[in-house]
Amino acid sequence: MKRRNRYIENSNSLDVYPAFTDLMSNAFMILSLFLLLALLESQRLNQNLQEANQRLQSASPIVIDEKSGQFSFISNSAELTPELQKYIINQVIPTIQETIQKHEIDFVQIIGHTDGQVISLMGNLDVILEKVAKNEQTVNKLKPGSNTDLGLMRALAVVQKIEETGQLKSVKFKAYSAGQLYLSSGELSPLNRNADANRRRIEIRFIPPGKKR
Repeated sequence: MKRRNRYIENSNSLDVYPAFTDLMSNAFMILSLFLLLALLESQRLNQNLQEANQRLQSASPIVIDEKSGQFSFISNSAELTPELQKYIINQVIPTIQETIQKHEIDFVQIIGHTDGQVISLMGNLDVILEKVAKNEQTVNKLKPGSNTDLGLMRALAVVQKIEETGQLKSVKFKAYSAGQLYLSSGELSPLNRNADANRRRIEIRFIPPGKKR
């Protein structure tokens, strides 16, 4: 009788091993599931990071220039021709809207560029520029005393044309001038006082957060 009990005890002790094996198998499956979830989460975070980096990258600028033959800037004036106004409404604004949907933009920079012809006029930007920027005076009241003045006037005219449509109220625009200083390649321009349609242009640049200009 004692032998039988001892056999039963030994059999019961042997039954522990299958239970232990099942426990380890379950633990391994749970651990594998956690590792799989962690891998999937890592991939998701990596994809989100790549998308965020893409949104932070600078978008391609929009360039409005005379060399295309579609537009011309009135000499010594910031008045926008009817053709240019139509182009801004039908082409430029939709492109800006599409760009700000794909990229994270802090503000949009409008830069006026001119050629190197000397302007022999008495400018008045120092007198009324702030009033024009606040729409208290119209752009055509401005008179350039330099190419830097003229570039700023034209950039400001484009900004105001865009803003008056009311289609981009959430976007900040800033007008700047480069005068005759830079070629379209970005290089410094050599001394050149001749008329040059290749240099007269408006550049619209998209500035992402953290970029200082």
